This record gives sequence, C-alpha cells and structure tokens, in this order.
Amino acid sequence: MDNTHYISSDVLSLEKLDTIISHHMKLELSEEAKINIDKCRQYLDTKMESQQEPIYGINTGFGSLYNVTISKENLSQLQENLVKSHACGTGEEVPKAVVKMMLLLKIQSLAYGYSGVQLLTVERLVDFYNNDILPVVYTQGSLGASGDLAPLAHLSLPLLGAGEAYFEGQKVAASEILKKFNWQPIILQSKEGLALLNGTQFMSAYGAHVLIKACKFSWLADLIGTISLEGFDGRKEPFNELIHFIRPHKGQIVTANRILEFLDGSEIIAQKKAHVQDPYSFRCMPQVHGASKDAIDYVKKVFKTEVNSVTDNPNIFIESDQIISGGNFHGQPLALALDFLAIALAELGSISERRTYQLISGLRGLPAFLVDNPGLNSGFMIPQYTAASIASQNKQLCSPASVDSIVSSNGQEDHVSMGANAATKCYKVVENTERILAIELFTAAQALDFRIPLQTSPKLKNICAAYRKVVPFIENDCVMYEYMRASVEFLRKERYIVL
Repeated sequence: MDNTHYISSDVLSLEKLDTIISHHMKLELSEEAKINIDKCRQYLDTKMESQQEPIYGINTGFGSLYNVTISKENLSQLQENLVKSHACGTGEEVPKAVVKMMLLLKIQSLAYGYSGVQLLTVERLVDFYNNDILPVVYTQGSLGASGDLAPLAHLSLPLLGAGEAYFEGQKVAASEILKKFNWQPIILQSKEGLALLNGTQFMSAYGAHVLIKACKFSWLADLIGTISLEGFDGRKEPFNELIHFIRPHKGQIVTANRILEFLDGSEIIAQKKAHVQDPYSFRCMPQVHGASKDAIDYVKKVFKTEVNSVTDNPNIFIESDQIISGGNFHGQPLALALDFLAIALAELGSISERRTYQLISGLRGLPAFLVDNPGLNSGFMIPQYTAASIASQNKQLCSPASVDSIVSSNGQEDHVSMGANAATKCYKVVENTERILAIELFTAAQALDFRIPLQTSPKLKNICAAYRKVVPFIENDCVMYEYMRASVEFLRKERYIVL
C-alpha cells in the first residue's frame, strides 16, 4: 500500500486530513503542483524584470510601510528581513501535532500556484514534514488579520537556518538540522517571505486538529451519556423517533437513533420504571448533543473551504496577467467558526457534568456518591467537583474572541479577527471536554455496576468490560486522580471517530 499523499488541487477533506496524520503518511508534490508553482514563479520573475510600478509586498514595504519603494537589488533581503522581524511569538509552544498540521496546510496553500514561491521552498517544507522537523512556534502573537504573521514567521525561520525546531525528540537550532541533512538555507526571492507569512494556517491547523477531536467527542458523548442513562435507570421514550421527526434537526435525529442502538438488548432499559420522567441531562440528550453536532457540521464546512484555499497576499493570476492585493488572509470566517465550535464543545461538557452530578446524588437506588459506607467513604464526591470546575472554566473560555478587534500597523490594519485567540481558546475547551467526559465515564461505569445482576446491552457491556481492564470498580476510598487519568487515556486510545 502506498503510504504517500500527493499534494494537488484535489479537495482536501477533514477525513483525508485525519488519514494523512493518523497513518503517518509522507507528502509528495504532484506533477500538477510542481508545474503550477514553477509557472507562477517564472511569471513573477519575468514581471519584475520590467516592473516600474509598486506592487505591494514585492517591491514595497509592508503594512503601513506600503508606500516605501524597495530597489530591485534589495528584493531578496526585504523578504528575509520580513521573516526575521515578524518572528515575535511568545507564550507557550504550539503543540507538535498542530505544528505538523500547519506545515501540511501551508504546503497545500502554496501548491495551487497563486503565491509566487520557488519550488525549492515548498519542497523544503515537504522535507520538514516528512522528516518530522517541527519548527518551534508560539501560541501568542497573531491577530488573525494579515494572516497568522508571527506564528508563520516562526514556522518559516528554519528555512533560513534560523530559529529552533524539534527533531528526533530534541529541540535544536535549525542551523544544526540543515547541516545534518546537508541543506543550504533557502535564499528567499521576491514575495516569498510574504507568501510564507500571510495565510491562516495557524488558525486552520488548530481548527482542523480540534474538529477531528470534536467529531470523536460528539460520538463519545452519546456513548457515555447512554452508559449514564443505564446507571441512572433512565427511560428510553425520549429517544423515540416519532418525537424527533416532528422537530427534525439532523443532529437531534442522529443522536436519538444512536442512543437507541446503544441500548438495544439491555435488560436495564427494558425493566419497569418507578419514575415517569428523567432530568433534562438525560432526557434532552438528543436536543443538546444534536445541536452540538449541527454546529460541528457547520464548522467543518467552513474549514473544508479554508484548507482548500489560497490565503496569502497579493495573489498572482497568470491567465489575466494581474497581481492583486486583497484580504484573503483575514481570519474572520475562522474566528466566528472557532468561537461557535468552542461553545458547542463546552455544551457537551456542561450536560455531561450534570449527568455526573445526578449519578452521585443517591437517587434511584444508587448509594450516595456511588460508594458503600458513605460518610466513611467520600466516593465520587470530588471527581464531580473537578468536572464542575472544568465545566465552569469552559464557560469562561467561551467568551467570543471574534467580537474583539484592535488597531495595528499604524491604522492600516484597523480591523482584525482575533481568530488566533479563538483557536487557542478552542483547543483548551476541547481538552477540558475530554476530561469531563472521562470523569463521566468513570462515574457512569461505577453506577452501572450497582445495577448487577441486571445487564446492560451487549454493546455497552463490551465497552465497559474493556474499560474495567484499566479502571476497577471502586469499593473504598483510594487515590482517584490516577483512575481519572487512566479514563482520559482510555478515551484517547480508542478510535471511535465518526467524521
């Protein structure tokens, strides 16, 4: 089997991105991509031989310095200066998985042949990707306006033999990596620095990374919520398709059907119930989980468009003999989508925490805090505290970044998206949601064991049996955080992803 992905103009889907990353596929430029890159570069070189008029970013300064004309002999130095001067990131390092996604998406965008870069430059980025040479990039510094200038400058520094990168598990000077591979630093040609730094690949990489996880968590929320329903001795009537056909939101219908599938063959759900209704956190799973599903679907459409787009500036159109300066680098579509995604994920966590709370409350024949001898034992009291704390932090993180803006570059960049902040906040929300779901599974599995000898469905029984291999039933108080951590690892190990 060929484990190579050929960069081309074919549409890059979220599913394909997940496959490329999870299967550790190598990248290679298709012949189509090589031709497109070369043709655009040759056009630009020819154009600049006789060009007298200013073209933004090619023979002018940047931002509010757009009126400063640069002489021909300094065009290469201009681009190198741009990369070095814009590498002003700070804060935490961007996770390596996101940096690798940034490389992939930057290669894809440059390969369409509208950016004017050298083929050598793109091939070196491919070499970085294939050899797991991951530049050190920082989370803070981008306004999400002229693209992700600071993060992409850090991504590009190693091309020049500057900056740092991770290689073979170590953070090393990029100059040392170039020596190891016998590579010469790239000498940037006109426009190349701008093509590398303009773009939305920081926001896009975070978004794609989070979306892949979000699709998995949406599925897991249904699964874990159903285990909680069984532990709580809940009712299945709220998932009857007749209810959902008269309010036919897609996500709502999908959730209800999935929960019924999980429940198929359960003795617990089939037994006669003493209670007429369940709390909303159980009864309204189709409506709440479903709304998050629909939000995720919307965000997927936004990012599918973005990762198949050219987002640097200016853009070169050979057929019409035009070099046009516009604003494809502006992150507003992504900022709004990332804020929406964070809210959708936070709601999955919010309702999950409420189910955890119900399970420890001593209701429906379950012992208080899901442990024998409550009082002597605190049982699952504090895992719920932890889930509540994380759920509240998610609410705080969901204050939208996209409604904010701040003037920069002496007023030239007078409206910015703050999409980079939306991206890093969303990343934290997805991490938090994973932990909340893991705590719910920890709690739900404990509650379900109190229903024995009645059995749950074969599907849920198999999942819980696998879980019990890493997390035992808690008989008496013990150190709980180790089992909470094991629950997170259990969810990460299982590839339940449904894109």
